[in-house]
Amino acid sequence: MDELLKLKTLLVHWSEHNDEHAESYCMWADKISALGHDELSAHMLALCEDAKKLREHFEKALKAIPDGHEEPHHHDGHAGAHTH
Repeated sequence: MDELLKLKTLLVHWSEHNDEHAESYCMWADKISALGHDELSAHMLALCEDAKKLREHFEKALKAIPDGHEEPHHHDGHAGAHTH
């Protein structure tokens, strides 16, 4: 597989996972806040917000890959090694 195509596929995968992780951080910030752990909740919320900001970098990285590389197909699962 072409290295740029491989990277493009990985960037799409990582971006999707980043979004999932961001939502999880937000959910935990709310849960912890409801339990009265304000400082911990603030840290979880910061993780949530920072993770959401990463989306822009994933999008810019994808746009920076030169034309002529086939769009990766959306995958339906996690076959093979999981690379984070």
